[in-house]
Amino acid sequence: MKSVKRTVLTAAAAVAALTVVVPSASAASAASAASAASAASDRSGQAATALCRVRSVAVDARVAANPTRIKAAAYNQARSILARAGSETAAKSHPVHGTGDVPVGYGTSLLACSRDEFRVKDRNAPIKRSGMTPYHYVAIHDAARTMGIDRW
Repeated sequence: MKSVKRTVLTAAAAVAALTVVVPSASAASAASAASAASAASDRSGQAATALCRVRSVAVDARVAANPTRIKAAAYNQARSILARAGSETAAKSHPVHGTGDVPVGYGTSLLACSRDEFRVKDRNAPIKRSGMTPYHYVAIHDAARTMGIDRW
């Protein structure tokens, strides 16, 4: 009986240690991305695209709240919403075809890149919501709702 309790407590401690390590690793990658964004902010056209090339492989709370797969039609519709709103990243990305669905990382990456691009473009806008104009804010959230993504 003592060995069963000891095994359960050891497993619980290991799970607790893993949950502490994963957020700190994602926070470190977010901090390095933020420092890269501040360093590249003087090159307004290149800042958004430079950050969007690197994808984080760490699984964190943003991905956990989302579905695991996105329908290809929903991704393509969200991509068009963002392209019509003025996102060059979304306009340059290719539509999904030949498959029924794509990983949620495609959608979260598209949303994050477009969000960062809009924030750079709207830096001097007089009225902002989350660092971008209300038009861009609504476009981002419409695209996210279309794909069923809550957090990006």
